[in-house]
Amino acid sequence: MLPPELPPLPALTCAEGELIDRYLDVVDLLGRINPAQHGDTYRGLRAAQALVSKAAQLRDALALMHQRGETELHAATLGRALRVLDGERRTARVTVPPQSDS
Repeated sequence: MLPPELPPLPALTCAEGELIDRYLDVVDLLGRINPAQHGDTYRGLRAAQALVSKAAQLRDALALMHQRGETELHAATLGRALRVLDGERRTARVTVPPQSDS
């Protein structure tokens, strides 16, 4: 049996697609660095080292959009794309988990 089919991505410009991809790359790395998540320091160190280049790629994606005249972020469309790409789960790893009662 095949897994359920994901909803299609909304129509994005190439620059918007690049922005979403680079944003999620940065979010994934921040989730690995998050001191409130389980892990070891080496894993966090490696993620922090990779974050430098991924943040530069995110900056470049935004700069390209701006240079091309794409000066507005269409939040509804980009939000749908993030949800299709599992952005809610991925960004949740960046937050501080709720305090447990124990």
